[in-house]
Amino acid sequence: MVSVAPARATRTRSTRSRGASVALHAALIVASLVALFPVAWLVLTSIKPRDAWQSTTVQLFDSPTLANYVQVLTQTAFPRWLFNSLLVAALTTVLGVVMSASTGYAVSRFRFPGFRSIMWMLLITQMFPVAILIVPIYNLLAGLGLINQFPGLVIAYLTSAVPFCAWMMKGYFDTVPVEIDEAGRVDGLTHFGTFWRLILPLSKPGLAVAAFYSFITAWAEVAYATAFMTGDDKYTLAVGLGQFVGQHKAEWGLLTASSVLIAAPAALVFLLVQRHLVTGLTAGATKA
Repeated sequence: MVSVAPARATRTRSTRSRGASVALHAALIVASLVALFPVAWLVLTSIKPRDAWQSTTVQLFDSPTLANYVQVLTQTAFPRWLFNSLLVAALTTVLGVVMSASTGYAVSRFRFPGFRSIMWMLLITQMFPVAILIVPIYNLLAGLGLINQFPGLVIAYLTSAVPFCAWMMKGYFDTVPVEIDEAGRVDGLTHFGTFWRLILPLSKPGLAVAAFYSFITAWAEVAYATAFMTGDDKYTLAVGLGQFVGQHKAEWGLLTASSVLIAAPAALVFLLVQRHLVTGLTAGATKA
């Protein structure tokens, strides 16, 4: 008679010792505090009176006031910088998603002359740091007359966003069954019709990742904006914050208030797409 080995008991929360449970929760609490501390300190500093941060006494709440926010919004060029950043980020996001999705679908479904070259180009482009690319991109934009122009800045951001997003979207489209394309062609759809009406609705997680990455690329970038935009009316938020840092003193109240206002749109975009981010990233990484 064949004996059957007893099933291995699965260790659950109920079987964890009290000491291990306390240590685990303590570690999680410490990690959460470490992660939240910079954000909390930024917000608390932004509502302190001007120059209160220079005090030798550490006080969490020192006559909280919204004066820094009022000054940033009414007495500086922050609203103009905000508009510029929103415009550039929106254009980069829309164009980045369109270009990366169409490129990713093409290299996922079709085999054409230069296919491998395109794949290598998308991969190698991501290997170059921004410091190396500034000079050649500047020369190209100068030749096109796009220095100190928003379209030129958008093009510069797309050179960073599209290669990564296209590679990621290619991996995501690989997970979509080819039979769906074949069914679309049987129903009389063109390749573009199949892509637009059947594949894209199934690719929302991948599109969410591409949109989020493209938005963050344009929203938080400093090097390109500093090199290519020369007028105060053309500054983006990342460059405009430098105006609050003088030769001998930094306006920390204005800097922190501006930082909180800058983080709000990024947090909003994250909340809108966060339920698709994990799915899109994992699917795009499994079959790239």
